[in-house]
Amino acid sequence: MIDYNIISTGSQGNAVVIEHKILIDCGVSFKALAAEYRTLKLVLLTHIHSDHFHPSTLRLLASNRPTLRFACCAWLCKPLVDAGVPVSQIDVLEPGHLYGYGICNVIPHMVKHNVPNCGWKVWLDGRKLFYCTDMNNLNGISAPNYDLYMVEANYDDKDIQAKIAEKKLTGEYIYEKRVLRDHMSVAKINDWLYANMGPNSAYIYMHCHQDKEDAT
Repeated sequence: MIDYNIISTGSQGNAVVIEHKILIDCGVSFKALAAEYRTLKLVLLTHIHSDHFHPSTLRLLASNRPTLRFACCAWLCKPLVDAGVPVSQIDVLEPGHLYGYGICNVIPHMVKHNVPNCGWKVWLDGRKLFYCTDMNNLNGISAPNYDLYMVEANYDDKDIQAKIAEKKLTGEYIYEKRVLRDHMSVAKINDWLYANMGPNSAYIYMHCHQDKEDAT
């Protein structure tokens, strides 16, 4: 089993701690990480949206934990520096490549969203985790027989089409159109999971749909 603590998931903030050592996404306050930040060794970041990337929290993590590593792809390097994270603590990784950190190996995979974004494969002592949210699809990405999948299942196709039809009748702005373009449906992620899961795999739906206009 892989130990995890979902600090928050969804449009109000995203942060997951794995094995009390690895933080994936940092879209919450520093206070929200109070029970976990002292044991962290590695922060894995995905994209710039504020519910995944909280500059003041990242700055405080770096200043309170000067040995903490921050791993990201190129699109987050400057935002990290601008947030106050020293360059010496930042590792800029290339999508599709394997990197070793002692406590784990990681591979970032670029995914389609409305800003550059990646999901993460994390290998821990023979156990494997796949984490990915805020993506339109997982085309070309496979993660067979992983122990745990933490993946976005943002909306049900029938429900969101009904919302679109209802809002069209009232002349409202259709936020749901953006959801269809930028996020993963339950049906699409289930198809991907069925193609990848093994007999002992487990999965958790992340970043489920909220009917809010400010969600990213």
